[in-house]
Amino acid sequence: MTTILNSLSKIPTGDTVMSVRDIKKTFIEGGQPLHILRGGGFDLHRGEIIAMVGQSGCGKSTLLQCVGLLDKPTSGSILIGGSAVHKMDEDMRTKIRRTKIGFVYQRHNLLSDFTALENIVLPMLSNGTPEDTAISRATRLLRSANVAHRAHHLPGQMSGGEQQRTAVARALANTPDILLADEPTGNLDPHHANEVFELLLGLVRKNKMSMLFVTHDMGLASRADRRITINNGIIESIQ
Repeated sequence: MTTILNSLSKIPTGDTVMSVRDIKKTFIEGGQPLHILRGGGFDLHRGEIIAMVGQSGCGKSTLLQCVGLLDKPTSGSILIGGSAVHKMDEDMRTKIRRTKIGFVYQRHNLLSDFTALENIVLPMLSNGTPEDTAISRATRLLRSANVAHRAHHLPGQMSGGEQQRTAVARALANTPDILLADEPTGNLDPHHANEVFELLLGLVRKNKMSMLFVTHDMGLASRADRRITINNGIIESIQ
C-alpha cells in the first residue's frame, strides 16, 4: 500500500494523473441489463481542467462515481498515476480516494451537526492528521474560500453560496491531486454560481491540481481546457 501511494505522489507536472479506457457500466433493472456506459475513455493530465457535458441521464454521474472509486466499472480500466485502481480491493481504493481525490457535489453535503471548521477538519482526522495541524489547515482553507467568518457556524446558519464554498474547502482538506465536481454550481443562483466556480478554478490552478467537472452550463464548460461528452454511452473528446 505504501509503495503504491508513494508512486502516486511522484507524478510530474503535465503527466497523466488519470487514464480511463473502454469503460463500461451495466446495471440490472427489473431483471434486465441497463447499459449506461458503453466504452470510450480519456486522459486527465496534471494541472488540466476537463468539463464533462451531455444530456441528462447519459451517464455523467455514473462515470464520476467510477473514476472517483465510489463504484466499480463492469469492465474497462481506470489508472491513477499508472496504478490500476479498478483492480484494487476496497481497502486500497478507499485509501486512495481519501488521499488523492477530492469531491464537490451539486449539494454541499456538509454534516449538519458540525460547524464549517469541523466539516473540514474531520476528513483530515480520518487520515491521521494531528488535530492541531488539521485545525490550522482548515482555517487557512476557509480563509482561501472567503468563509473564514463562518468557521464556527453550522451549515443551516449559512447561505447556499457559503455552504458550497465551504464544501470546496473541504474537498481540498487532504491536498488531493484530482478534484471531481458534479454540477458544483447547479443549485446556486447565477451570481453565487459564478462566485463558486471562480473559487474552484482559482484553487485548482493555484495548487496545480487536475479537475474533472460535470456541468450543463456551456459557459462554464467553455472555461475548461478541454471537454468530453457521453454520446450513446460512449465517452468522446469534443475539444
